[in-house]
Amino acid sequence: MKDDNTSNLTETVSVPGLPLDTKPVPVHIKQQAVEMPSKLSQQWNTKNLGLRLGADAMSAACAASMIAPVISIIDRSIMENASGRSTLAESLKASFRTLFTRPQTIIFSRPVALIFMLYGGTYLTANTVDTASSTVRSKPATYVSSGTDKFAASSAANVGLCIYKDQVYVKLFGPGGPPRPVPLPTYALFTLRDCLTIFASFNVPPLLGPVVSERLSAEMRQRVTGETIAQFAAPAAVQLFSTPIHLLGLDLYNRPAGAASWADRWALVRKNWLISCAARVCRIVPAFGLGGTVNMKVRRNLMERLS
Repeated sequence: MKDDNTSNLTETVSVPGLPLDTKPVPVHIKQQAVEMPSKLSQQWNTKNLGLRLGADAMSAACAASMIAPVISIIDRSIMENASGRSTLAESLKASFRTLFTRPQTIIFSRPVALIFMLYGGTYLTANTVDTASSTVRSKPATYVSSGTDKFAASSAANVGLCIYKDQVYVKLFGPGGPPRPVPLPTYALFTLRDCLTIFASFNVPPLLGPVVSERLSAEMRQRVTGETIAQFAAPAAVQLFSTPIHLLGLDLYNRPAGAASWADRWALVRKNWLISCAARVCRIVPAFGLGGTVNMKVRRNLMERLS
């Protein structure tokens, strides 16, 4: 009987360090609490997260500062032409003359500050969505997303800032007389215009770029990437569709409801369509072509250093 008790005691008590000891070692609750965050941190790419967000802001600021003066001049010319205040050519000539003779009056003006706010905010939003995606999905810092979350965030930032900018611009460069409230249909048309541009600027290039690259020769790919071509081509092409929307929105402000028939409005849109489309292409190429490329390349270089 004594022998049986001894054998039972030997079977139930494990001796540490023996190879036959396969029973799990109890883990204290505090140790489990410490290990769980470490496992989560391994699933998220949080390396240099603060510096990566700083790189997002620096990339956006570099791109916006390069394009703001020229875009401000083009936007002013389009609005003055639509309101009849000045022809597009005369407005461009006067503004560029001022830019070359007295650059400080253009660079430090309110219209340029509004453009810097608009595109700096748009680039920054797109960049931070990429950084958030790379963090949550444990991707490299250079990761660039192209999903609906990026489109929604970039559109919200661009539309909100652009509508604020446009309602200031129409009051500054619209027809003479005291400024009046911008009608809701104009806001709606500006929103649709900006959604088209944002989709073509941020979502199309990552999808279209690889397709364009496949059709480029090896020699051409050494000079330019398919993504760079798509970054310039897609925003420019969409202006064929967004320009009449823009012109109709301006006309609804310049000639309030009842001041003109819809036939007259469409006649004015058709009249200014081509010249305004050309001006908006010249505007959108620096805005989302040059600016988008600068933002993309500066961000990529900074993120590669932080990876």
